Amino acid sequence: MGKARVVAAVAALALLSGCTSVVEGTARGERPDPTKVAGLEITNGASGPREGVPDADLRVENADGGDMDRLAINTLADVQEYWTAELPAQFDGKTFEPVKRLVSYDSTGKGVEVCKTDTTGVANAFYCSLDDSITWDRGDLLPMLNDSFGPLAVVTVLAHEMGHAVQYKLGPASGITQATPSIVKEQQADCYAGTFFRWMAEGKAKHFEISTGPGLNKVLTTMFFIRDQAGTSFEKQGAHGSAFDRVSAFQFGFARGARRCADIDEAEIEARITERKFEPADTDKGQGRGNAKVDDDKFLRALENSLRNAYKTSGATFPAINRDGAGSCSDAEPTTPATYCPATNQVGLDLPGLVRIGTPPKKGQKGGIGDFAAFAVIASRFSLSIQKATGFKLDDEAAGQRTACLTGAWAGEANKPTAELRLSPGDLDEAVSELLADDSLIAADVNGATVPSGFARVEAFGDGFFGGSSTCVRKYNR
Repeated sequence: MGKARVVAAVAALALLSGCTSVVEGTARGERPDPTKVAGLEITNGASGPREGVPDADLRVENADGGDMDRLAINTLADVQEYWTAELPAQFDGKTFEPVKRLVSYDSTGKGVEVCKTDTTGVANAFYCSLDDSITWDRGDLLPMLNDSFGPLAVVTVLAHEMGHAVQYKLGPASGITQATPSIVKEQQADCYAGTFFRWMAEGKAKHFEISTGPGLNKVLTTMFFIRDQAGTSFEKQGAHGSAFDRVSAFQFGFARGARRCADIDEAEIEARITERKFEPADTDKGQGRGNAKVDDDKFLRALENSLRNAYKTSGATFPAINRDGAGSCSDAEPTTPATYCPATNQVGLDLPGLVRIGTPPKKGQKGGIGDFAAFAVIASRFSLSIQKATGFKLDDEAAGQRTACLTGAWAGEANKPTAELRLSPGDLDEAVSELLADDSLIAADVNGATVPSGFARVEAFGDGFFGGSSTCVRKYNR
């Protein structure tokens, strides 16, 4: 083949693809604190419904009074309380009127007619501007989200749907018209959900609380779960975005507020969005469409070339890559499945371990993540040599963030059409998956100590992806 290509396609559930509603991508400019999440202290406390708080009293059509309906009602009561205060504060006194109609149904039973749709067998949640309604499936969707990720997954989905209601109620101030592509609407709604979770993280929600450590990580994992399937075009009607796109939009809202969400428009989407269709070169190489064998020599050579190209202006002496492991190192702890030794300026690889990460799971079976996750782990260790050459410490509090950022900068270079080792649909989602893991090496220092917040890890990676290596050196220079 003329050009080696990193390819990846983690199987995705195309959930919530039917939501209904009539740039720059870098984080804030100030120097970040690695002990905080968008200015908030990293906490590890309770996340979920508050104990001892009476349930909200909202009128819901077709409700059964069960746990899922109570969870939905408490969510919507809190979200509407938030927007009642936030909308006029952020949009020149614009009044927020509560959603006129709330509808519950069981997709496993008899359907109801709402928004000119029969809900029989439809596991979904959606906002409809025709009658200003929010509708949810208490029979299948909400229990699945709750069982898989906890009650805040349900809150995430319904806060997103309320984001569509905000668009409708803002009118022209939202920048949304009937002709606006669905990806713009969905990215705005994810962003608005992020603003609500910021309010919750500040302890202001009546029925829910969230830690900015594990709790927020679970929410971002939910965003990963409800991403579009790899290979979806952002131009497709109903497109919501890749996991990387959706998490990025959520983070914009969480860190910068509702005005940032309203600024998302077609121009920004064209410049920032990563979701795209598979190309002819994204073939199935025996690992599922778009996934290469991580230990294949041609891909490892292409990876090393791409890393050297991404950091060619750094002036660093690039490390040797040892495929037989790291060996002993006098000034750093070993990390697995890839390690960097400053004393020898060498990256050692545990190829069987990398293959385990790089082999995507098959349907109904356990597996790793995908090839890009494995390649990004190698890139993270390679980037430590750049930090060493630039004079940064490799084991201070900011080292993990710099590592994530520089790995993102390499990914940004690999996203260019001329790249020798080019990203394929789903690759960045694999990075999000690895970054949200408790032991993420992509956002770890030379000894494997990872940034404590998954939110901060993904944010730093995004800074590098959108802003390049210079952003990493400038921003993460504590």
